[in-house]
Amino acid sequence: MNTGLWITLVVVALLVGALLGFFLARRTMENYLQKNPPISEEMMRQMMTNMGRKPSQKQLKQTMAQMKQASQQQTKK
Repeated sequence: MNTGLWITLVVVALLVGALLGFFLARRTMENYLQKNPPISEEMMRQMMTNMGRKPSQKQLKQTMAQMKQASQQQTKK
């Protein structure tokens, strides 16, 4: 009986550790992406220029604000 209890405890500990690790990694990645978005204003400016538009600073700020708002709504879900 001692061996069965030991094996059960090891399996439960592994499962709990895997779950905690998954959620901790997920939360860390969400925080990282929120603080460091994958696209910057300069990248957005280049993309708009390549599409044939001459973006103003106001357009860039609006686009970045929309992207930030969309990412915040996704993290709330």
